[in-house]
Amino acid sequence: MFGNLFEEEEEEEGFSSTSSKGRVAKGGDEPPPPRGRSSLCGIKNQGGTCYLNSLLQTLLFTPEFREELFSLGADELGCLEDKDKPEAKVRVIPLELQRLFARLLLVDQQSASTADLTDSFGWNSSEGTNQHDVQELNRILFSALEHSLVGTSGSTFIHRLYHGTIVNSIVCKECGNVSQRQEDFLDLTVCVCGVSSLEEALWTMFVEEELFEGNNLYRCAQCNRLVTAAKSAKLKKLPPFMTMSLLRFSFDFAKFERYKETGRYSFPLTINLRPFCEQTDGEDSDYTYELFSVIIHKGGCYGGHYHAYIRDIDELGQWEPPEEDCKPKTQKKVREEVKKVCESKLQEDDPLSVLTAIIAQESSKSVLLDQLGQKLMDKIGSSWSRKFRKHYGPIGKFLQSHNEVFLLVSNGTRVALKTNPSSPVTEPPGPAEQTTNSDPAAAPNQEASEQQLGPNQKSESKPEGSHWFDLNDSTVTSIRESDIEKQFQGKESAYMLFYRKTQLHRPSEALNDPQYKIPSHLIQMAQEENLKLQQMREEFEATNNTVELRLHLAPSYKLENGALQPVSRDSDGSTALSFDRRKTVGDLRLAIYQMQELWEGDMALTVAKSLPAGLHLYNTLTDDTVSLYSAGIYTNTDLFVWNGREVCGGTVQTGAEWEPVLLTVVRPFLGENVEQEVEDGAECEESKGGFENGGPGLKREARGFAGGATLGEVKEALGEPKESLLCQEHKGGKRKEQGAGEGGGASGWRVFPPDDMQRTLKELSLKDGDALLVLEPQSFDSSVFTRSGDVVTVTTPSDCRWLQVEFRPHVKGGEGEKEEERKKIKVPATGNMLLSEVKQRAIEELQLQEQTPGKILSNAAVHNHLKYTSTLKFVKLIKCMHKKQDLMLFCIFISLQSNC
Repeated sequence: MFGNLFEEEEEEEGFSSTSSKGRVAKGGDEPPPPRGRSSLCGIKNQGGTCYLNSLLQTLLFTPEFREELFSLGADELGCLEDKDKPEAKVRVIPLELQRLFARLLLVDQQSASTADLTDSFGWNSSEGTNQHDVQELNRILFSALEHSLVGTSGSTFIHRLYHGTIVNSIVCKECGNVSQRQEDFLDLTVCVCGVSSLEEALWTMFVEEELFEGNNLYRCAQCNRLVTAAKSAKLKKLPPFMTMSLLRFSFDFAKFERYKETGRYSFPLTINLRPFCEQTDGEDSDYTYELFSVIIHKGGCYGGHYHAYIRDIDELGQWEPPEEDCKPKTQKKVREEVKKVCESKLQEDDPLSVLTAIIAQESSKSVLLDQLGQKLMDKIGSSWSRKFRKHYGPIGKFLQSHNEVFLLVSNGTRVALKTNPSSPVTEPPGPAEQTTNSDPAAAPNQEASEQQLGPNQKSESKPEGSHWFDLNDSTVTSIRESDIEKQFQGKESAYMLFYRKTQLHRPSEALNDPQYKIPSHLIQMAQEENLKLQQMREEFEATNNTVELRLHLAPSYKLENGALQPVSRDSDGSTALSFDRRKTVGDLRLAIYQMQELWEGDMALTVAKSLPAGLHLYNTLTDDTVSLYSAGIYTNTDLFVWNGREVCGGTVQTGAEWEPVLLTVVRPFLGENVEQEVEDGAECEESKGGFENGGPGLKREARGFAGGATLGEVKEALGEPKESLLCQEHKGGKRKEQGAGEGGGASGWRVFPPDDMQRTLKELSLKDGDALLVLEPQSFDSSVFTRSGDVVTVTTPSDCRWLQVEFRPHVKGGEGEKEEERKKIKVPATGNMLLSEVKQRAIEELQLQEQTPGKILSNAAVHNHLKYTSTLKFVKLIKCMHKKQDLMLFCIFISLQSNC
């Protein structure tokens, strides 16, 4: 059941040379946390070892047991370093138990591991995950220790501390002959079923007599016949420590199943066993015991959880009143009323109000980030994504943007309030931030505790019997002595009781001294482990608190299009810097000064962000005493280093309201007067430069503008005359990608009314990527742009359904040119039609001679599609003689229509 716990018994005189195998210590990047506020160490649960942890903690807080164990030296137990040597005789179980107790007392960690100890038991991995009965483990562990310590000075200490004797007597009613039999015990198993208290169960066991009469007679050896007799039991020898195992589990023979007794079963804090003893002529102190440990079982008969209530006899821990007992009843009542008022005033549409209320209602004034969403759902009945994300973004970004209210603590895993709300009965607390504490999460708890106790209560001595703790695996918390009464009944109730004689007094030097009677080599081991843990924590904190910053130096930037742009296109202008976020803004400023030896004058550090339009500045870090953590600086934060006034002579607008917007400025791409160019023999060339052609008839240019700039200022920045129109793409209009499909549809644009010229881009809800069409009045002379009210329709060759071809023959005369009658025809066409097809159709419709020499204007390839011929616009099909060459030119005048 408990693996090979008796493995050492098989070796000569209880020695063992078996090494632990198969267990790999679990390590992680994060070091174990230090002890909590109780200053006591818990024990890690291996998966199902809560019963073992509860028993080990009870033995640890039995001072006489641990001192007997520590008194055994290496000359008797051997050395763990030699356990793999065949000739070495090492008593592994007591050595591992010594080490575990030393770590629990001296090593600064929240919880210790029992892996090495259970390895010495011979347990495999499954034994650590399977739960067993703690009463049975207590007997097996004591037996294993006794066998392991055979031949040492400690071979009898279990017997001396826990061994007692019961004498069972049968008295013949006929002759008075007494037959006695002694029975040894390490713990007393007492009944729970049918009795209501420990005293009643002991009375039934050791005071009441069982009569042998009727059909159940006793055979008296002296009378040599069946006689009436009385059977009884008494405690003959009382041990210094009395362990009571309660029979909580019973068997229902009617249902053929086990069940747990959950009825009320009381037990005293102090008990006098004189009525239950054979010898009763001693002093009261010889029979009086006081309770110091209660192992509790929570659950049913087929599974559950164990933890222990233990009295810290040597006062090694820091006891403080439990949180629920710290506040006076009147104070609780007032705070409840304040809470109700706050809840009634809660504005569910304001995320700042909701989140503040949620965190303020927590006792620790902080909430785990991964639990904040669920608490929000419980509070308002809706998730963050559904109610607030659209307007406020992700919840993490919202918390960071309101760093004047919220503070991320515990390495960013919890969120707390920077200031706690005041109440009618308490003074307003100070900031939750505590720069001297390495664990920011401890600040709110510590501060709240100080407020609740008050200055007078701090100086008061602790109440008598107050050093009780609940040791629940890795967690250790203070409890009241009165809390023990809660374990009298229910599914969570007492399972084992540990009493010690009141005669056992502790020496004064043992109080508050965890090193008392611990061997020097174990103290040295603990000191080395503490040093190693401290180094690990420092390294971890340094690594975990190191943020990667991107510094943008002002000399590397210029102000352009409402945003900061790098001077050099080959570099983004940033410099990487690794820095400890626990340090202050002043420390960062000094570090940058040292990096930039040539920097002169003031230095301002402003949080920046790379936007599509360029780099934009937000809040400037002005308080040099604030840590980067409190200032909301995290990894990959951009910081702009400048003088705080201007960049390259230009004033920089900062803040969210001035965030630049990257707009796509769309203009007509009409070229020069093509007809005149043809007549003059010029060629129309495709536009060059940095523009991205947005399709025939339009050209696009990306331009950034400050979000706080008005539309009129944008118009002025574009260099447009006052009569020019600015248009925004119409929401209901069709928009096809360039070159998509046959033909295509025209795009619609809405003209900004004059009143909008005084509104800012932010007020007009213009965002990155939005298009802005700029039209001069003469643009409407072409068929590409048509206006109807405040809607402008743009139709390009990609949108055409037919072409209007005009035939204008020119004949070169002696004194001048004579113009023949012009002809106009419609040629069906689509954007995917080749120019050669257009030419052929026009010649056929105009009944011109195909062999007539001619060419397409601008040397455009006749195999190009219409939608790609952005240079052929407003060109006429002309029959003319060139001034310098006897050559017929065929030119196309395109009148575009989207429907015909």
